[in-house]
Order: sequence, then C-alpha cells, then structure tokens
Amino acid sequence: MFMNDLFYHRLKELVESSGKSANQIERELGYPRNSLNNYKLGGEPSGTRLIGLSEYFNVSPKYLMGIIDEPNDSSAINLFKSLTQEEKKEMCIICQKWLFLEYQIEL
Repeated sequence: MFMNDLFYHRLKELVESSGKSANQIERELGYPRNSLNNYKLGGEPSGTRLIGLSEYFNVSPKYLMGIIDEPNDSSAINLFKSLTQEEKKEMCIICQKWLFLEYQIEL
C-alpha cells in the first residue's frame, strides 16, 4: 500500500471511529466540503492540514502518513516503555536530578 493510500485508509478509520461524518469533521475544522474525501484520489495533505488532522484525532502526523504504526508513538509513556531497564533507571536518575535542581533541593 502506498503512503497516500495508507494516509486515506487511516484517515477514513479515524473518521469512522469518531462517530461523525467526514462532512461534520470538515465543518468543525473549517475545511471545504468533501476535502477529506478528496484524499481518496491519492492527494497528500499540506503540512498545515496534516497537523490539524493529527491534532483533531489526537494521533501523530507520522501515523497518519504511514511512517509509524502506533497512533501516539511520541507520547512520553510510549517512549518510556520502549526503553530497556537500564535506560529506564538512567532516565529516573536524570528526572530526579532535574527535580532537585528545578526546586533547588539539596541532596
């Protein structure tokens, strides 16, 4: 499946799972009528439109474009889960040091 086809497929799934019509979402976002359906023909969204759609559906722009498979791969929790045990430990130490510095607490 080409990236354009994957974009439209994922967009269509997100629209369907929202329980709203594409036309209703277009109105909410201020897009011209049938603009979402036009991606069915293989067009790619502008950067502004890609960001708008990803924010509306609360997914990563990379997910919409088919670059990654997880809708919210960039969240802090998902990033933390992807770390090894050693990396998690190091991250906790870094965060602890940051908190101490941020709130000027002495160790």
